[in-house]
Amino acid sequence: MGTRPIGEILEKNIKLIGADAFSQRGFTQVPNVILRSDKVSPGAKLAYTMLLSYAWENDFCFPGQDTLGKDIGVTRQTANTYIKELSTKGFIKVKRQGFNKPNLYEVNLKAKVLTNKGK
Repeated sequence: MGTRPIGEILEKNIKLIGADAFSQRGFTQVPNVILRSDKVSPGAKLAYTMLLSYAWENDFCFPGQDTLGKDIGVTRQTANTYIKELSTKGFIKVKRQGFNKPNLYEVNLKAKVLTNKGK
């Protein structure tokens, strides 16, 4: 299979055509094992996706919980619940950076970890 521009890709019933204001800001790829897992809550899936979107911009991410909550449409407390779920399951690692500093998040993309913990 040769390479084609993204605007020519046709998959199932989705056809991507050209770039517009939405696509110019980029895309975020999420491992299917996360998206399809019945062991990960929908909110945690969205939080994982948002962390990936932050990390793709800089190779790391450190959003505050307020920012993450705002971006996924939930309260800070709910965002924190999703972060704890993802951390407990090994999908992310949270590194505390100190008082009044946002945490640093390491998003795990290793297939072995994702398939063992997410199924």
